[in-house]
Amino acid sequence: MMPSSKCIQGLISVLLLSASGTTSISVLDNFIKCLTINSEVYIPFSNFYTPNNSSFLSVLESSAQNLRYLVPSMPKPEFIFTPLNESHVRAAVICSRDLRIHLRIRSGGHDYEGLSYVSQIETPFFLLDLAKLRSIEVDINDKTAWVQAGATIGELYYRIAEKSNTQGFTAGLCPSVGSGGHITGGGYGTMMRKYGLAADNVVDARIVDASGRILDREAMGEDLFWAIRGGGGGSFGIILAWKVKLVPVPATVTVFTVSKALEQGATKILYKWQQVADKLDEDLFIRVIIQLANAGPKGKKTVTTSYNALFLGDSERLLQVIHKRFPELGLTRNDCIETSWIRSVLYFAGYPNNTEPEILLDVQSLGKNYFKAKLDFVQEPVPETVLEGLWKMVLEEDIPIILWNPYGGIMSKISEAEIAFPHRKGNIFTIQYMNAWKDGDEKNATKHIGWIRRLYDYMTPYVSMFPRAAYVNYRDLDLGINKKFNTSYTEASAWGTKYFKDNFNRLVRVKIKVDPDNIFRHEQSIPPVPLELEHSTA
Repeated sequence: MMPSSKCIQGLISVLLLSASGTTSISVLDNFIKCLTINSEVYIPFSNFYTPNNSSFLSVLESSAQNLRYLVPSMPKPEFIFTPLNESHVRAAVICSRDLRIHLRIRSGGHDYEGLSYVSQIETPFFLLDLAKLRSIEVDINDKTAWVQAGATIGELYYRIAEKSNTQGFTAGLCPSVGSGGHITGGGYGTMMRKYGLAADNVVDARIVDASGRILDREAMGEDLFWAIRGGGGGSFGIILAWKVKLVPVPATVTVFTVSKALEQGATKILYKWQQVADKLDEDLFIRVIIQLANAGPKGKKTVTTSYNALFLGDSERLLQVIHKRFPELGLTRNDCIETSWIRSVLYFAGYPNNTEPEILLDVQSLGKNYFKAKLDFVQEPVPETVLEGLWKMVLEEDIPIILWNPYGGIMSKISEAEIAFPHRKGNIFTIQYMNAWKDGDEKNATKHIGWIRRLYDYMTPYVSMFPRAAYVNYRDLDLGINKKFNTSYTEASAWGTKYFKDNFNRLVRVKIKVDPDNIFRHEQSIPPVPLELEHSTA
């Protein structure tokens, strides 16, 4: 039922009284009036937050992961709106378009460069936070699930396991990631070598387009459905929900972590891992976590390489696989933990062994940091001499983390053009570089960001080239940014081809078709530029 005119005026009055001096009353006033006209469902005033509300900062910071983008100098939204249903989202898009108020869309807040809650290219803007859209419907008989964009992948994992211990879903390792944004970029996880990415296992979706229409797969058409699976968030519309295909998992899986320090031959073992990681049984995922540790009683720093693995089977078969192809690791039965798939999720998320799966329903993340990250794809093993130089650079920092994630399996069999995510055959693993620090001091940030850029430069000859590829779910603004409206194809392709390779051109064509006015935009959104004209005059 629509609210009465008296309710509407009361809502507006409450919000205007709570607005700060820096919030444009006319912007807020006009937006609320527009929402009440365009929403089919009443919008409670408690779903708006302005900078003068006591809860504004807590809502803004609730799911944001990178503290670099929460410092006072970073632009803040004029207001935050937390819709309760699809009609609210639809109305927000219409009002953003009609009133020319820029919007940012957040489902989980894990984006590395804060693009879902900060705009560095235009103000004012408002934040549409989908945190209250988190329903999950699991159909075990059909082996599918509908998951709303604001639900975390941890919640999805839990709801699947609640109904079956032999069904799961292939998505990320961090359970507090929002499913909306995670799946739009691809969605790496421990079962990617067996079942591919989260986006590879999407069978339908609901989206609000630039015209404010709510579309499913049939209504949006295959071009847009292709683009939203791997093309990144914030370019084509607002994901409301995904329909995903569940995947079979054994009742018993095995996990292990084996660490090797430099003094234990870490360099040679890691070189061997590079030669076999993508060729191992596709039931086995072994990533490598490279970080600092103390060696000996005097606390001298050393580098450790931790082999962190999931095997879709029991420990007996796992040991056979490892001893045949990777005996250098020295894996023993005592290193192996046989468990359920849902508890393997907790293991990779870093929870203590006695943690119950219900923790996945707690949407709070394990921690926030000031950090900068970058990613590379590797197609040939990195020489041991280069690894030695890498160790020297790691020892220079306080909290460096480098993650090596294996490819191979089904990832090498899916066509680059199957969905918008293109990074398939030819890659043997990825390297994610991350540097974290403990405070928001600008000089400190400059120092640590400078280190990761030097490391990235150091690795240039040993990673993918033409383009030097990147992963859109690990956004990196060092690769370039859009201007507000007049970004050229050449400028955008500087980063677009790194994320999407040849798929970038098709993404641009889809953008021109579905959002020619660039309603959905951010620093690295797909721009609606006439690429054919630019090519012909280049």
